[in-house]
Amino acid sequence: MTTFVRVCGLSELEEDTPKRVELDGTPVSVVKTEGEVFAIHDICSHANVSLSEGEVEDCQIECWLHGSSFDLRTGKPSGLPATRPVPVYPVKIEGDDVLVSLTQES
Repeated sequence: MTTFVRVCGLSELEEDTPKRVELDGTPVSVVKTEGEVFAIHDICSHANVSLSEGEVEDCQIECWLHGSSFDLRTGKPSGLPATRPVPVYPVKIEGDDVLVSLTQES
């Protein structure tokens, strides 16, 4: 059974502005973009830096340090130097609550 945990309120999320949260010690970046909310592991697979400090555009989050981009839906890198994907996590919206499960979708 998948367990979801409340991470923030939907009203707390700004469009295309990542929000860093921690679930059981796991850093997660929560992003509202293009009418959806996504949760992606917050550490770049190329360098040990926070993705939530990067920019969001076209359903991609860009690492601020070296410019690698990751698809918010799949976690797959779409730009070098990163070659390994980062985990993405299931999200549910209940009223104003954003809930995330650490069960990996990819």
